[in-house]
Amino acid sequence: MATTKPPNGLGHQKHIKAVQSNDAGSQTDAQGDELRELQSHIQKVKVKVLEEIQGQLNVLLDKALTESLQPLTQRTAANEKTNSHTSRSHRMEDGKVFIQRASLLDELFEINHIRTIYHMFVAVLLVFCISTLAVDYIDQGRLVLEFDLLFYAFGELGVVTWAWGWMFVYTLVVPYNAVTLWGTVYHASGSKLGLSIGIGLVLAAMQACVLGLFPVYVVVHYQLPPASRFIVTLEQIRFVMKSYSFIRETVPVISRSEPRQGETQRFPTFSSYLYFLFCPTLIYRESYPRNPVIRWDYVRSTAAMILGCLFYSYFIMVRLCVPVFRNEGSKPFSKRTLVLALFNSSLPGIMILLLAFFAFLHCWLNLFGELLRFGDRMFYKDWWNSASFANYYRTWNVVVHDWLYYYGYRDFLWLSNGRFRSAAMLSVFLVSAVVHEYAFTMGFGFFYPVMFCLFAVFGVIFNFTLNDKRQSPLCNIFMWTGLFIGQGVQVCLYCQEWYAQIHCPRTGNGFWELVTPRSWSCNYST
Repeated sequence: MATTKPPNGLGHQKHIKAVQSNDAGSQTDAQGDELRELQSHIQKVKVKVLEEIQGQLNVLLDKALTESLQPLTQRTAANEKTNSHTSRSHRMEDGKVFIQRASLLDELFEINHIRTIYHMFVAVLLVFCISTLAVDYIDQGRLVLEFDLLFYAFGELGVVTWAWGWMFVYTLVVPYNAVTLWGTVYHASGSKLGLSIGIGLVLAAMQACVLGLFPVYVVVHYQLPPASRFIVTLEQIRFVMKSYSFIRETVPVISRSEPRQGETQRFPTFSSYLYFLFCPTLIYRESYPRNPVIRWDYVRSTAAMILGCLFYSYFIMVRLCVPVFRNEGSKPFSKRTLVLALFNSSLPGIMILLLAFFAFLHCWLNLFGELLRFGDRMFYKDWWNSASFANYYRTWNVVVHDWLYYYGYRDFLWLSNGRFRSAAMLSVFLVSAVVHEYAFTMGFGFFYPVMFCLFAVFGVIFNFTLNDKRQSPLCNIFMWTGLFIGQGVQVCLYCQEWYAQIHCPRTGNGFWELVTPRSWSCNYST
């Protein structure tokens, strides 16, 4: 019986190599699949880690750099104050420390996932343009984008320019020379208090005339349109805050530094004061951290984004606000119309809020910061992550918050010897509410205390009830819900009052006639 011998020789070797090759190929494929899964997992972990630690890393870096710039004695004194009963007191010489850092959005835009959100907003702007072109082509048979409302809002720019010029020249010359004159004779004067009160009263009177009454006269006399009104009013407020900061920071230093015999009194340089009037901060320092060069590509892109935000706001008003409030019909003021208009205004309201934040607090301030090589770009913090309104108020606008904190809250505590913290906080909210209401009253040309109520009533309530102790994600949702409703209230009430003022003008100049909203009783046809 014939038996089959096992394969041997060359054929047997080829068979073994083929089997080994198949096994190696299957192992290589398996390893390749595992490698691809591992790379995908690493990429997901990388994105998650970047998103989670980005904010914490910025906070830690800012804190470390700030502490590294402070003298050892100042840090020691600060630690002693923290560990003692006197930690509640605030010293006059403590102040804001400026360090070189970029804006938070500039850092976040380095992450592709965050930059995609910016691209989404740009896409919405393109949709607005396309829809406007399509509607105009259907209705009028032409493809033309008209910006008549925009041109109206920014009318009378010649008047705005010369009014701004007068305010700027006054702020540049008078406060600086008043401080210099006072400092020259202060230490040699026999009555330091009388000299200070006399010069202070004269300067206060001049401030009230030039930076107080003059802008109001220009706005009312020339009947400026809304955007031009806001430019004059906001620049008026800015010059007042800048000049006050300069006086507040330099007067205590001059009063404490009496020159020795044969020496002359040292004053802030005129160039440092001129730089301060344009740099994006309201806290005066003789010098700030400066960047080495101007990035002109950054300047051009930032200026383009400002124009984009301007047109974005225009399309929101034209497409989402004007048709709603212009076509309300001849209906009296009622709860039903108010509620419907309020919720119709929530979406455009929150979009206008985000555009105002991005256009001014990010683009506008960074534009001037880049042109002046200003190093400290922390104009805002991550307010969108706030779980409390108290944190939102601190992080939304750091530039204004610093001014209110150091010259309002801290000085109030210094004058009261560290007592009445709640009163100090209430005073800051009251000042902020009055200034916001003044700006909106001057900007729109009528009195409707919406901003005052939102700041002085709801702002105070939310600040004390929804404080930093609440860190739940639900609190962040509630904060955003409040922003949606608050912005809807503002857009709704101001738009209603605007059209009511047009269709039902005032018949007299009595007090109640001026302060009573016309939208409460106006009936007008479309």
